[in-house]
Amino acid sequence: MLTLYIIKNCDTCRKAQKALDAKGMPYKTHDLRDDGLSAALLEHILHRVPLVEAINKRSKTWRELPDEEKDYDANSARQLILKHPTLLKRPLLEVDDDTILVGYKDGDYDKL
Repeated sequence: MLTLYIIKNCDTCRKAQKALDAKGMPYKTHDLRDDGLSAALLEHILHRVPLVEAINKRSKTWRELPDEEKDYDANSARQLILKHPTLLKRPLLEVDDDTILVGYKDGDYDKL
């Protein structure tokens, strides 16, 4: 079954959910705020998504970070994401054991 990692008040996440619903595709959701983001889950995601693709530098959270926190390495980035789950680009759709799709634009799920 597909897993859609979301933040429930994110418009793009809602669009992704509507696209999956319209296709009748079964999926479960994991809200990164409400359900949490553990270190193990973050490692699971980053094993499939490069760190540079996973960080949402257009987010309000990123813009509000102090400049010294924006200068990160792999370890500090992980700590930042755990502290601020909204730094992850979303939605994240886990398709199978090896594939997580990052973000959503109309038509992205057509080939699923």
